[in-house]
Amino acid sequence: MWRSPAAPVLATTLLLALTTVATSAANPRVVPVNSTAYGRSYGQWAIAYWQWALGIPAAYSPLLDDTGEFASVGQSGPVWFLGGSFGDSKERSLSIPAGKAIFMPVHQWIFGSCAGDCDPSNPGVACDVPTLRASAAAAAQAATVLEVSIDGRAVNEVHNYRALSADSFSVTLPDGNVLELFGLPTPAGTYSPQVADGYWLMLAPFASGSHTIQVHVVNPDFGIEYVQTYHISVSTHE
Repeated sequence: MWRSPAAPVLATTLLLALTTVATSAANPRVVPVNSTAYGRSYGQWAIAYWQWALGIPAAYSPLLDDTGEFASVGQSGPVWFLGGSFGDSKERSLSIPAGKAIFMPVHQWIFGSCAGDCDPSNPGVACDVPTLRASAAAAAQAATVLEVSIDGRAVNEVHNYRALSADSFSVTLPDGNVLELFGLPTPAGTYSPQVADGYWLMLAPFASGSHTIQVHVVNPDFGIEYVQTYHISVSTHE
């Protein structure tokens, strides 16, 4: 949403895997928000999420997908992104390869040059990063309900999983991008600066089989309430 050598390599791989699956006792599936998972902080994964999500044409965007049909578009590496919401409820069914961690937005925001907040998507308004940060923080923190359940078990204290981009960042938009669909003057190209804020969860890889994640968010300042339901099938092989 917007305001609109072999041994060293093996050792490194094992270390990254271990940091990813270290979860808290309170939320045994969730990687702690202040940890490093697969070499990135939560805030860095938030940047990667937006670069992935906005780098896919609207015609097959996982953000706009009503069913989960496009959930695998653009996915690579050890972490799988869930599409999230632009403020509307969705129920999606998708398959994820075994061994993939999941990084999912609960209530995600991007403010910046491509998101209708400043030049060029809001012509004549200069992009000031502190102002963008303040706006993004206000939008995220306006949420009054943040609820997530995983296989019927509630995630505790979801509001503690707020993360923001430590630095401003760029996004590269394709032809026919999502933002154009919403009426913004954002032809294909690279846009900077952007900032990200919101609530996110990094989940350790699921066992093979069927799993359900449900998200419920209310943000009255923006007239937002949505329920996101993901029916996830984890395959037994890559």
